[in-house]
Amino acid sequence: MKLLEMKNISKGFPGVQALTDVSIDLNSGEVLALVGENGAGKSTLMKILTGIYKADQGEILLNGQKIEVDNTKKASELGISMIHQELNLMKDLTIAENIYIGREPKKMGFFLNDKELNTITKNLFEKLALDLDVRTKVEHLTIAKQQMVEIAKALSYDSKILVMDEPTTALTETEIDVLFNIIETLKANGVGIIYISHRMDELKRITDRITIMRDGQYIATRNTKETEISEVIRLMVGREVYIESKPSIEIQEQNVVLELKNVTTNTHIRDISFTLKKGEILGFAGLMGAGRTEVANAIFGVDKIRSGEMYLQGKKVSITHPSQAVTHGIGYLTEDRKHLGLLLEMDVKANIALASLQGFSKGGFIQNKAIEKTAEIYVEKLKIKTPSVHQQVRFLSGGNQQKVVISKWLHRDCDILIFDEPTRGIDVGAKGEIYKLLDELTKEGKSIIMISSELPEILRMSHRIAVMSEGRITGILNAEDADQQKIIELATAYRD
Repeated sequence: MKLLEMKNISKGFPGVQALTDVSIDLNSGEVLALVGENGAGKSTLMKILTGIYKADQGEILLNGQKIEVDNTKKASELGISMIHQELNLMKDLTIAENIYIGREPKKMGFFLNDKELNTITKNLFEKLALDLDVRTKVEHLTIAKQQMVEIAKALSYDSKILVMDEPTTALTETEIDVLFNIIETLKANGVGIIYISHRMDELKRITDRITIMRDGQYIATRNTKETEISEVIRLMVGREVYIESKPSIEIQEQNVVLELKNVTTNTHIRDISFTLKKGEILGFAGLMGAGRTEVANAIFGVDKIRSGEMYLQGKKVSITHPSQAVTHGIGYLTEDRKHLGLLLEMDVKANIALASLQGFSKGGFIQNKAIEKTAEIYVEKLKIKTPSVHQQVRFLSGGNQQKVVISKWLHRDCDILIFDEPTRGIDVGAKGEIYKLLDELTKEGKSIIMISSELPEILRMSHRIAVMSEGRITGILNAEDADQQKIIELATAYRD
């Protein structure tokens, strides 16, 4: 008997049919990959399973019995939990308080029993082989450790069905190994896991079957061992995907557009020196916390430069505010697009115009028609999937939100673009489109700093690679000389 069956599920939102007649099933002790491009309907389907949304039609069967999942509390009672891609923790509470919030042990029927709370959390962490002090406040944890707390919280409900939405996005390789060991233990105990990931290499490593969705519809299910990843990608995207390759543009030594000399900030970076050349992609690699984003913040005027110098086109500049950076022709596509790159409650056209509002102003009035026409050009050019330019950005998939951010800076016509994790949380099809766009930008003479935690991406897209560790650049490699081993050696150069 199947552990879970979702039959003929359909769900629509204003202007968008998110799911049409989708059916999937899950066995006990199985990891089922659920894959598809951003906007394919994966998250919507899982939100129906976990009681966040209600389906317009269809039914859910648990152990052969039809169930109604009216809300998340009902889902938890039925043994269904979901680890969301976006963290949902209370940062001023401890790890233990976050995991058992609303279920805390009490003494004298009223007072919180801290001792017992910490003990049961420690016992849970021992089962999961997690080495964290349960009394630590969440605000003091790295994003990766917060992700592990989210995983522990979901498992604390003794779930029989566990949905993992991009669980490894913020994890290091060591932490991913810990997670996969946890998954193997859960499988052995009969837990069924639905695993959503855009990282194709993870599918072969951890899943038993792969269910593919496209445009809100079920496409196929394949046994992982019997299926090539190339076939999965073909079924996902339904089209040819741009394959990124080593850049072939010759970079002229004298065409330096940006130079940092011995830059130290009040944050994390020390004695940073490098050059960026016209038409170049300069990749920044390093482990989490190495200081790559802090370098971008220093260039863009977010973090104050305490000592050192910065030059644009050979001229010394002092940038103390992002508005000055934009005036100097620098655009920054931040890692956190939802909070820092977009106004989610505003529509597509407003977000695209955001960095260029002055150019759309005439006599003190905003030219809405001009904004709309410009937005439509970029929606077409970047193939942004949206019902119209009037759609609120919060309703777009992650990949399409990223394209809106890119459109904003493309219209500003910046000469230097900083891309911080440009493909994080984006499916393989949208990745291909962004890689192609980066390639086209360099051919137009734009200069790009690309920060990425994915080494294959860094190796394939960069002309040169700056590697960081503990706030310093430990080496700069030419693309033809670089490999993963050399990067890892430099990335751990200052670590114990």
